[in-house]
Amino acid sequence: MRVTVTGSIATDHLVAFPGVFSRRVLADLPHGLALDAVLRTPAPRPGGTGANTAYGLARLGLRPVLLGAVGPDFDGTGLGALGVDTGSVRVCAEPTARFLCATDTGGNRVAAFRPGAMRAARHLRLSAVADRLGSPGLVLVAADDPVAMVRHAEACRLYGHPFAVAPSRQVGCLAGDELRALVGGARVLFTSRHEVALLLEKTGWSHREVLRRVGTWVTTLGADGVRLEVVGERPVTVAAVEVVAVDPTGSGDAFRAGYLAALGWGLDAVSAARLGCALAALAVGSLGAQAYNPDPVRLTALLADAYGVEACVPFGPHLGVPTVPLTVPRAAASTVPPMGARRSGAAGVPIAS
Repeated sequence: MRVTVTGSIATDHLVAFPGVFSRRVLADLPHGLALDAVLRTPAPRPGGTGANTAYGLARLGLRPVLLGAVGPDFDGTGLGALGVDTGSVRVCAEPTARFLCATDTGGNRVAAFRPGAMRAARHLRLSAVADRLGSPGLVLVAADDPVAMVRHAEACRLYGHPFAVAPSRQVGCLAGDELRALVGGARVLFTSRHEVALLLEKTGWSHREVLRRVGTWVTTLGADGVRLEVVGERPVTVAAVEVVAVDPTGSGDAFRAGYLAALGWGLDAVSAARLGCALAALAVGSLGAQAYNPDPVRLTALLADAYGVEACVPFGPHLGVPTVPLTVPRAAASTVPPMGARRSGAAGVPIAS
């Protein structure tokens, strides 16, 4: 199944803060609060929710299509070498979007985002993909320029393309009517537990009404796993895959990549969520959203360790590994962070050790 990913393409600047932010906050100042911190200069890394998801899909053997806007500073050769189709990525005059984030040893984060070229995504059309390749297949409408997100969802409904929606932090930027236009008719809705209340408040819909308007609602719960809700069925919670956390950036994108890859292989929602959790664990165990390597043996071992050997059987034909893998210690599944280890779950939300 072809998967077309629409979403932000960015450059990430990530740094680990050697301590806890709350201990460095200067309070009782006339103008409010100040955070006193000296950080090393981070190396730029490829990022963006659209690019990160396409990366994960490609590392699992799919050939996703990426639709987004970048600046002249963007280098897509890495994604292209993995099999990501970047022929629909538009290069604009503004610099590529930039994400700056510092994470402390307790998992607290201070972040800023500069949209840059991402603002031009509102001028992109799914028809550009269809003109080049035929049907875009399953479309993921991920966090991007708000106008672009709504237009992509409307195009999917108009032309009958199945689509999934992952609004992420753009829930806070979208108006109620925009959110309703974005979510309605989606085959899968991805949210974090922190986005649920705001989405319900802004749409004016009840939880049941949202679920009735989408096929499946997937809510990531951090270290508590993932909640799957399907109309007419009882909710199911899939446990997280524990890992020694390095940085949570991109873990949600990795989860969605694993989930959509499993759907593309024809697997059920529970298996899809398990693969998503395993891929998210690999992502949160790496510094950089596109730095993890889902080696099939290692990935299958993580699945077996978290869910049992039987749970690995559906993945065998697609990962190319035996259906009865050898398990590996969880601590060996990732690199211990230099600033102190944290335990993390499926959605990459760190827990203080």
